Amino acid sequence: MEKNLVNAMISVPLPDWTTERLTARIVHLGCGAFHRAHQVVYTHHLLEQTDSDWGYCEVNLMSQQSALLIENLKKQSMRYTVAEQSQDVTTLKIIGSIKEAMHPLIDGAQAIIEKMASPEVAIISLTVTEKGYCINAATGHLDLNNPLIIHDLATPSSPRSAIGYITAALKLRFERQRSPVTILSCDNVRENGHVARQAVLDLARLQDETLAHWIEQRVTFPSTMVDRIVPAVTPETLTEIARLSGWKDPCAIACESFRQWVIEDNFANGRPDWDRVGAQFVEDVTPFEMMKLRMLNGAHSFLAYLGYLGGYVHISDTMTNADYRRAVHTLMLNEQAPTLLMPENTDLATYVENLLERFANPSLKHQTWQIAMDGSQKLPQRLLDSTRWHIEKGSDYRYLALGIAGWMRYVSGVDEQGQPIDVRDPLKEVFAAIYAKHGLSVAVVEELLAIESIFGEKLIKNRDVVDNVVRAYQRLLDVGARQTVAILCSQGEKQ
Repeated sequence: MEKNLVNAMISVPLPDWTTERLTARIVHLGCGAFHRAHQVVYTHHLLEQTDSDWGYCEVNLMSQQSALLIENLKKQSMRYTVAEQSQDVTTLKIIGSIKEAMHPLIDGAQAIIEKMASPEVAIISLTVTEKGYCINAATGHLDLNNPLIIHDLATPSSPRSAIGYITAALKLRFERQRSPVTILSCDNVRENGHVARQAVLDLARLQDETLAHWIEQRVTFPSTMVDRIVPAVTPETLTEIARLSGWKDPCAIACESFRQWVIEDNFANGRPDWDRVGAQFVEDVTPFEMMKLRMLNGAHSFLAYLGYLGGYVHISDTMTNADYRRAVHTLMLNEQAPTLLMPENTDLATYVENLLERFANPSLKHQTWQIAMDGSQKLPQRLLDSTRWHIEKGSDYRYLALGIAGWMRYVSGVDEQGQPIDVRDPLKEVFAAIYAKHGLSVAVVEELLAIESIFGEKLIKNRDVVDNVVRAYQRLLDVGARQTVAILCSQGEKQ
């Protein structure tokens, strides 16, 4: 970062407006690093370039740590620092598109619901990760066994889940005959608008069929594709940004310079002109989200599991290994790209080359461990859908099979040196029980493949899938991740 110090400190532009200009027309659930580096930044640039008054009310729902972020934003007049890092230059920006911020531990659940139901709010957006939608991946419907949903059904006026908050707010809007809103999912979830809609409607139907009918008819749930690499904030991140800026900002975040946002243009009650600052409004987001989920996110998961097992802390570290670079290139171009149906003139080969460059950016300390979290929620859309496509076509999917095997080896909870892995996943206890039964052996493969909420019903019955994953898993046990990747690359070159 030292080489970037002069470039970064020449000028840090400050917003030339205060929060008085803003109206909190968007309530956002999940004020994490990605959201603050992506949607809030787009809105900030719109405020810079137009006379827009669209602002955010940020809401965090869960931990005490997330409440601390809300408190810190308030102390800083809702402003914070974004460090956009290319390979050579770091650019600092002070973001000014947040009007207010709330947390149930600070403001209470009812105040948040009232805010979401207020007349000036036109959009309720969310970045709550895959598990935040409380969906059963096998059925596509709300998971009625999820502890948050059990609570929200019992006490709908004091919810805990994001879906519960949205449903409670929509109920107030319906009862008070207020205008409908748009529910805008910005998570890396396939058809995220449809997923959000299904979750909300399922919960609403269990509470009030008339409410569900109103939501179905009046509320819109556009899908989106969001893309920007935003590593988890670490103490080192904050220290480096403080060195560059000359001030300490506990809300600061670092991200790559690249950003992309593709949005289905289906809004119930108006929207910001985000297209004026680089976003795309389209009729159908599906091709773009599939491209991103399979190419970028699928490759990230592949590198995360096999990289972590191979002893690499960051994604950029894995890219210094020529075998890993070749492997992820082949995965994206030969096994993920053919599964996509893209608009004409989409250059997937160039997209892959750009992704390789983004992955290799050493300024981004994107931890393999961070990307490896919640794999049970991510695998279906990142690796398994493509695997099913190849099964139907009878084509090769050995790199996808290795990615699946890498995940299985990772969730054992023990690395290749016998050290514990801090596995973070809603099904962590299920994995632990399987490994307690079988130990580190290929016997775990079929039992893991039988987890229907991840793999569905058919993959476990497909002998070719079982054999491919068993073969990859056994090799990981025999020679480790680095050598397994190297062997796979050498086999590909001989064909």
